[in-house]
Amino acid sequence: MSSPSFLFPQTQSTVLPDPSTYFSPNLLSSPLPTNSFFQNFVVPNGSQPEYIHPYLIQSSNSSLSASYPFLFFTAAVVYQVFVPDLTISASNTYSHEQNRVISSYSDLGVTLDIPASNLRFFLVRGSPFITASVTKPTSLNITTVHTIVSLSSCDDNTKHTLQLNNTQTWLIYTSSPIYLNHGASEVTSKPFSGIIRIAVLPDSSPKYVAILDKFSACYPVSGDAALKKPFRVVYKWQKKQSGDLIMLAHPLHAKLLSYDRGVTVLHDFKYRSVDGDLVGVVGDSWVLETDPIPVTWHSTKGINKESFGEIVSALVKDVKELNTSAITTNSSYFYGKLVGRAARLALIAEEVSFPKVIPKIRKFLKETIEPWLDGTFKGNGFLYERKWRGLVTEQGSTDSTADFGFGIYNDHHFHLGYFLYGIAVLAKIDPVWGQKYKSQAYSLVTDFMNLDQRYNSDYTRLRNFDLYKLHSWAAGLTEFEDGRNQESTSEAVNAYYAAALMGLAYRDTRLVATGSTLLALEILAAQTWWHVKVEDNLYEEDFAKDNRIVGILWANKRDSKLWWAPAECRECRLSIQVLPLLPVTETLFSDAVYVKELVEWTLPSLQNKINVEGWKGFTYALQGIYDKETALEKIRMLKGFDDGNSFSNLLWWIHSR
Repeated sequence: MSSPSFLFPQTQSTVLPDPSTYFSPNLLSSPLPTNSFFQNFVVPNGSQPEYIHPYLIQSSNSSLSASYPFLFFTAAVVYQVFVPDLTISASNTYSHEQNRVISSYSDLGVTLDIPASNLRFFLVRGSPFITASVTKPTSLNITTVHTIVSLSSCDDNTKHTLQLNNTQTWLIYTSSPIYLNHGASEVTSKPFSGIIRIAVLPDSSPKYVAILDKFSACYPVSGDAALKKPFRVVYKWQKKQSGDLIMLAHPLHAKLLSYDRGVTVLHDFKYRSVDGDLVGVVGDSWVLETDPIPVTWHSTKGINKESFGEIVSALVKDVKELNTSAITTNSSYFYGKLVGRAARLALIAEEVSFPKVIPKIRKFLKETIEPWLDGTFKGNGFLYERKWRGLVTEQGSTDSTADFGFGIYNDHHFHLGYFLYGIAVLAKIDPVWGQKYKSQAYSLVTDFMNLDQRYNSDYTRLRNFDLYKLHSWAAGLTEFEDGRNQESTSEAVNAYYAAALMGLAYRDTRLVATGSTLLALEILAAQTWWHVKVEDNLYEEDFAKDNRIVGILWANKRDSKLWWAPAECRECRLSIQVLPLLPVTETLFSDAVYVKELVEWTLPSLQNKINVEGWKGFTYALQGIYDKETALEKIRMLKGFDDGNSFSNLLWWIHSR
């Protein structure tokens, strides 16, 4: 991606927390992550745990607590319960004044220093071991909320086995001998310095002990995920000590992993997880490859000429009603949806060979987009803040709830995705305009899709996209009991799809490649974790029986309800995982068997309801995947549409099945 020279006007946010509390000073001069897997560690208070697979990790200024969580499930939720199984600290903490601090982070890990206890934890995602460096001779304290049943040590005192009365067994490995004693719920050591590694036994089978013994020496300190080629992610861990590295793969990793590239999968070595079983993989580099996803402006199958007439008459009416002075919202989200809706009309007009409406759409897009790009929009606008470094809105800079929390880094990819879709289409139909506003357009896309801070030091790396989970997080700088979350996968899909289209409009192959790759991964993750199939789902029976789609997916929980609607509103759940309706929606919902299950689960919820025309539109759109005629009849009877959708768009969708 070319580096934008343009920055939106700077502002001082009054609502953002101070990052200097928990980031080490050397990191503060760079853009900081705002939607990351360790965000709970660096927001005010910072006391809630984070899920660093396979453990929930909670930190304080003197200790770190680890939980190998049990899964709790009902028909409404699936979540992992945090219990501090083990808490590690120094027997005598050295200074209560010093905060714990993040001293470095990478795509796949974070280093957490607890100076008060002389501990540095290398928290690398997917490691079956919790690894710490004890930086100077220190007497350690390991406490538990359970009762210790036994503690046994091997002859050279570099391996110890701790059995607890909750059936858990933990193995403790050290780089040199450590001498331990224990009471009812506390283990203490003589002064020790070096590496300590702790792992839970996921199963009482002796083969698990043998595997952990074998891989106990080599430890990862960080991990990077490189997107050098389209539809491929390469993991590389930085490791220390001799021997092979073992890490854990979640179900989507296992599906995408190239087995011929020097890795060995230990199918019988498994840890439980809210994300499905995690399996052992031996090797310090993984290659993950997806099938290519075509990014196209128009539908893939095209539309029969005999259907043009109906679409054209809807287009004439929809375009006639475009009127900037009738727009009442100044919310970056709802405004963006109106931009995206109008841009769809232009592409539909191209597809049905009806270019005469395009000039009016172009005028509307210019009038709606330009004020946001040149700072003349009344009542809101994009600004740049330097604390965490990134975009905020004018309203969001003084109100953390405005624009759905855009000012505290919520939902950036959702809001910006709609604007980028409009910009991509306008740059396609009016290349001169595209060149004029290119640097502003790139400033928007780089806010959430910066691949490398060496090329652009104004924004953090991939703000929303999680390179271990392989999907985005929407939640920003708020402490949540269950970590980051994301509701709408389809709006995340729209963001990366729009970025790839913008790459096409600007002939930027790098942006096309990055956008397409993140798009492919986001779709696969949605199909893996949000789409709950009758067969072949990762969820417990109670949850899988009652739900065909997840409402909000959290790092540590699956919820059936939405932020804005109860679980019972099935049409709300379906719609928020479909909108906006685009050519790429076909790829997101490519499993027609699942689509039928989802629609049939949703339809009874629509009976006898008023004011749900918008949600009906998306439900019938999906029905059109397997029953085009019925869906078309229902769509023709609709009396209203979602604010980001239109009659033209629904007819285009059905006629292009």
